[in-house]
Amino acid sequence: MKVFLDDERSTPNGWVRTFWPEEVIALLKTGKVTELSLDHDLGDDARGTGYAVLLWLEEQVALHAMLPPRIHIHSANSSARLKMEAAVASINRHACWRCADQLR
Repeated sequence: MKVFLDDERSTPNGWVRTFWPEEVIALLKTGKVTELSLDHDLGDDARGTGYAVLLWLEEQVALHAMLPPRIHIHSANSSARLKMEAAVASINRHACWRCADQLR
């Protein structure tokens, strides 16, 4: 399943639309998400941002050996985009370490 998190943009064909981080996390917990596309600013920072999804996912990959989906960032917020891209890089490093450990 491909999951698209955004409050304003149109959902691409073939993607499941979500508006809040908790919706994305619930779908990730099913183990069926193969791809994520995340916006940062969702209109209510008290309810969370796309970055919150990445923080949750990083913890799951690092501590629980969860295999992450492919991740895209489509935020127009340039500073948030950089922070999110750094989180994606960290998630991918943790996933690579887990794979390397399993091969030994």
